[in-house]
Amino acid sequence: MANTKLELATVGVAENGNSAVLVTVTRGGKVLDRRSVDLTDGSLPTHPYHHEGSWAVGRYLNTPGARPLALADVVVLVERVREAALRGARQSLAELARAVPARIGAIALRELPTLPPTTEARITDHRAHTMADSAMYRKALAIAGEEREWSVHWYDRARVFDDAARALGQPRIDELLQQMGRSLGPPWQAKQKLAAAAALAAAGRALAP
Repeated sequence: MANTKLELATVGVAENGNSAVLVTVTRGGKVLDRRSVDLTDGSLPTHPYHHEGSWAVGRYLNTPGARPLALADVVVLVERVREAALRGARQSLAELARAVPARIGAIALRELPTLPPTTEARITDHRAHTMADSAMYRKALAIAGEEREWSVHWYDRARVFDDAARALGQPRIDELLQQMGRSLGPPWQAKQKLAAAAALAAAGRALAP
């Protein structure tokens, strides 16, 4: 059957650990979908780098729930969470693509930090272990998007609202975001606004010569 979804849409993502808000918009700024997804379920820890990884190297062992762990065991655990996150990302984007009355062509995600190349190094590095979990979930969504042949755009959270306004040729997008929120109803909080702005900015970059 021919694909009748002719209008092109972009998905903006605002993640918080293993959860993410996805807002899908057209190039003109119409909201087509707003949803929250969990990339993993309760059978796995949500922050294996920051929590279990820290315990394995002796950090935070005096906090409630902490327990001594072997570094090798945590490396295996991280891989299990990574694989589960990718399955969840694939399922979430497939469900979104089926639900949206447009052809999705791009996904916008917060920029990935520069991290050490191995799981072990990310666990032991004091700076990296605080960011590696969130980066893992964003990477899972990026891979799932690429598999669907969506272009992946990385945004700077500090600039994305200005980038979205520039893409629309407007000085600001506050009023547009308020209109989006009124049309959808709650929840329309900072996470939803960030995801919408990311989608608008990415749509503008896709149109740029």
